[in-house]
Parts: sequence; structure tokens; C-alpha cells
Amino acid sequence: MKLVCVDCNKEVSADLFDYQCTCGGLFDIVHDTSHVDAEFLKRIFHDRLSERMTPYASGVWRYKELIFPELADEYITTKYEGNTGLYASEQIQAYTGSNHKVLLKAQSENPSGSFKDNGMTVAVSHGRSLGYKRFTCTSTGNTSSSLAMYASLAHHESYVFVPNKNISLNKVLQTLAYGANVISFDGTYDDGIRFYEQHSKELGLYICNSINPFRIEGQKSIVFEIAQYLNWTLPDWVVIPGGALSNVTALGKGLQDLKNLGFIDKLPRVALVQAEGASPFHRMVAGGHAELVPEPNPYTRASALNIGNPPSWKKALRTLEETNGVTCSVTDQEILDAKAWVDKSGIGCEPASAATVAGLRKLISQQVIDKDETAVCILTGNMLKDTDALHEYHLGESTTAGYANKIVPAKLTFEEIDAMLS
Repeated sequence: MKLVCVDCNKEVSADLFDYQCTCGGLFDIVHDTSHVDAEFLKRIFHDRLSERMTPYASGVWRYKELIFPELADEYITTKYEGNTGLYASEQIQAYTGSNHKVLLKAQSENPSGSFKDNGMTVAVSHGRSLGYKRFTCTSTGNTSSSLAMYASLAHHESYVFVPNKNISLNKVLQTLAYGANVISFDGTYDDGIRFYEQHSKELGLYICNSINPFRIEGQKSIVFEIAQYLNWTLPDWVVIPGGALSNVTALGKGLQDLKNLGFIDKLPRVALVQAEGASPFHRMVAGGHAELVPEPNPYTRASALNIGNPPSWKKALRTLEETNGVTCSVTDQEILDAKAWVDKSGIGCEPASAATVAGLRKLISQQVIDKDETAVCILTGNMLKDTDALHEYHLGESTTAGYANKIVPAKLTFEEIDAMLS
């Protein structure tokens, strides 16, 4: 393994781990698979499906050779994440207008209830291998609850920075229940990122957000699972929601791994869906611009997508270029309508997940995706992650304001946070 800067292409050893290059770009992890026996790997992955009570029973660590081959097993922190369902839904097929059953990959069935577990198990395991005892993230919800769970499994501390508005109260409660130190602050997700980028080293904090390339490596396992379940034949399209854009980045890397190893014959096309109120990446792509212009005050009811300055946008753009992909944005109403259909299909999801189904419906109606093409939609979070959305949609009422300061009264300045952690 080596680290390669996505901006200047500088290469450094993975042993010299850092989040960012000296030029300011993010690092990507690159594996040398030139001497890998692909058929031998396939047999290993198949055999591991029957393993129990070992790290390789995980739907992530089953693919260790393609994710983090150098990691000693003693550092693996796992809750047997992955192994999530892949469902064909005739109801969703009818709703989207497809001529084929639409496949739904329910990452909502992960231990903490979201796709973040696929990446977090790798990030926390890597941090442990470096000797870290304190782990951190800034989060609109799913990242924080996943980090809190894995840090507790490893008997370590987690420090979670949560904006005090436009987030899901359920996710903050879950994070607190797992034992995290939850710090509510005035500002956005992006403000939290800036704070720990400046102070994490001096405070001894291991960063677990998507700027961490080991998070991306773990999330590749989502497409590995889809491909293995389908006997190494993928649909024409993979539809994925976009917030911080780590998931589409991981999807692209995973697809390239599968193609380079000969596991699949061709790459599917990728459709990235953002919420209309937090869609700076879609606006950039649709406008043909070379640089992303951040949205300073993003807002969407799909709180997991409420990110105005996605840190992984350059990596995500590479995925779209490599797969001849497309982007679109959907309104909150379109998201909530699609969520209602996913829920009553018996599968269920949180609002951000339903953006994929809403996006597929829109792209078929616009004839960007043909009705005769096949598609898999990735559902990223559990339907109970945001019960307020259920109250609002079905009962026309809100049970909470959805704000972190309902249960974390102290809204601290970043100077106060620095002093507390020091």
C-alpha cells in the first residue's frame, strides 16, 4: 500500500500516515495488485462467507486483501459489519418507472444502522495500530454513532462534534448511548472539520471523518458485496446519495479494483444524487465548472446530506469520469415521497437513503437512465435514524426540533472546546 495525493500525485509510504499532503490535497490509498491471483482471492472470499466468530465473518474484513492487507488481526475492531441485504422490489420498480426489479442494498442493516460502519471499522482499527486512544469526528449523525460504537468496542474514547441544528436527534441520542463525548457547537459540519484539522494532532485525536483514506478503503466493501452476491455481474447503474461524497469515492475505487482484477468485465455507470438544498457538487458538474463552490448555509430535511463543502469532491469527480457517471438533485418532498415507498415496501430507510430512489425515478423520467437498464440503489441509513421525519410525513407534526442542544445543552465555542480537550 502507498498514499498518493489526489492533487499533486505525490507518493509516500502508508507507514508515514497523514491525512493531507504538504500541498493541501487529500491522500488516497493505492494497492499494488499486479501479482494477485484473482481466482484464488475469489475462493477465499467465498470460503469466508461460512466463517463465524472471526474477523473474517465481517462483510468488510472478508475482503482484507483488497482493503488493508498489512493490518495485524489483533488490531481489527469489528462488529461483523456488512453482510447486509440486497433486495429486489417490485413496488420500487413501479414507482421509479423501471422495466426491471430495482435492487436495494440495505446498508441500513449495519450494526449502528448505517453504511458508515463499513469504513469506521477500518479507520478505528488503523488508529489502534498507531497507538491512538482518542478518536474524533464531526458529524450530522451517522458518522458519530458509528465512531462511538467502535471506540467503545475498543475500550477507547470518542469525541464527537455535532452542529446544534439541522441534524437528527435520534442519531445524537444513539451517539451518547454508545458513550461518546458529544460536543454541540454553533456552526456547520464544515466548521467542525476546520477545527479538528487545525487541532487534532496537538490534542492526540485520530480523525475518523472521510478525509481519512482508511474510511474510504472500508467503504469499498459495499460494492464488493454487491458484486459477490450477484456472482460478479453488476447492474447497468449504481445509484448513490452524496453528502460528504466519501461513499461515491469508495464506490469508484471498489469498482476499479474489481475491473483491474478481472472480477467484473465492465464498469457500471454511477448516478450521484444530492438534495436540492445541499447540492454544490451537482451544481458544479451540471454547470461544467472545474472547481466546487461551497454552499455556506446548506439545508435539507435529509440531514445526512446537509453538507455544503464536501471534502472528497475531487475524488468523487474522478469516479464520475471513470464510470461515465451523472449527477442530479432532488427536492426534500421527492426524497420523503420516495422514502414512504421504500418504507412500505418492507425495507425502510432514512431520508438521505431515499434520495437514491427519488433520483432513479427522476433520471428515468428524464430519459437519462433507460427503463430497460438495470439499477441498484444504495440505502445508507436505518428508518429509525430520524423518527421525526416519520411524524412529519405521516402525522403532519414534529416531535422535536431535531437539534443537538435539546440533549447537549452546552453550545461551546471552539476556544472552549480546545481548552476542554487540552
